[in-house]
Formats: sequence, C-alpha cells, structure tokens
Amino acid sequence: MPGKPSPEVAHLRAKIAAETSWSRTVDRSARTRPAREASLKRFEQQVDPDGTLPPAVRAQRAEHAKRAYFAKLALLSAHARRRNKTADGAA
Repeated sequence: MPGKPSPEVAHLRAKIAAETSWSRTVDRSARTRPAREASLKRFEQQVDPDGTLPPAVRAQRAEHAKRAYFAKLALLSAHARRRNKTADGAA
C-alpha cells in the first residue's frame, strides 16, 4: 500500500477535483445558495439572538454586520500586505 501523498500532491489532487466539479456545475448560484443562506443566518443571529426584531429590521442590521465583517477583513488584509512588504524590503 503506497504511503500518504505529500501535501503538495494532495493539494493538486483536491484542486483537480474541485475544478472538475465546478466545470460540470450548471447553476453556480444554486450550488452556493446553502452557504450564502447560512452566512446570512449567522449575521442575523448575531444582530438579533432572541429573534425579536421585525424581519425587515433584522435583515437591514444583518447586512450592516456583514459589511462591517468584510470591511474588517479588508483592513486586516491591508495590514498584512503592508507588513509583508516591509518584511520583504528589509530582507
């Protein structure tokens, strides 16, 4: 029985499988819908844990929470790029 593949080989195999799967996907939106709905539900739970807000208000607040989350990710990414650029220049 052959040994476990190296991380690089495992990564390439997974990438081939994923790309093949996406190449056969007719409706990309339908395929990703469950993940999008789960993500939105997470933000709704965050802004209204007791479920007491009217749906329209909860949806609006969840959208703002989602925007804040992605803005924070963008800020962290910018800081990381700046650190990496500084580290590369110092080497």
